Amino acid sequence: MRKLIVVGTLAAVALLSVAGSKGASAQTSYPSVSGVTAFSAGANFMSLPGYLRYRYFLESGRWIARDEAENAVKTQNG
Repeated sequence: MRKLIVVGTLAAVALLSVAGSKGASAQTSYPSVSGVTAFSAGANFMSLPGYLRYRYFLESGRWIARDEAENAVKTQNG
């Protein structure tokens, strides 16, 4: 019984830490793509959200979701 409680507690802590990390992404600093033209050589022939995702991956080693990148591009370009 004691092992079951410990495993259940560890699973709950893991779920809480994952939920907490998703909330922190709203404060993430993204690379600037303002002034870059979509599908040009400056954007490595990618869309702006795709280029932002690529640049963010190079800097952080983590991929962000497409919709997250689209929101960041909209915020940067006004």
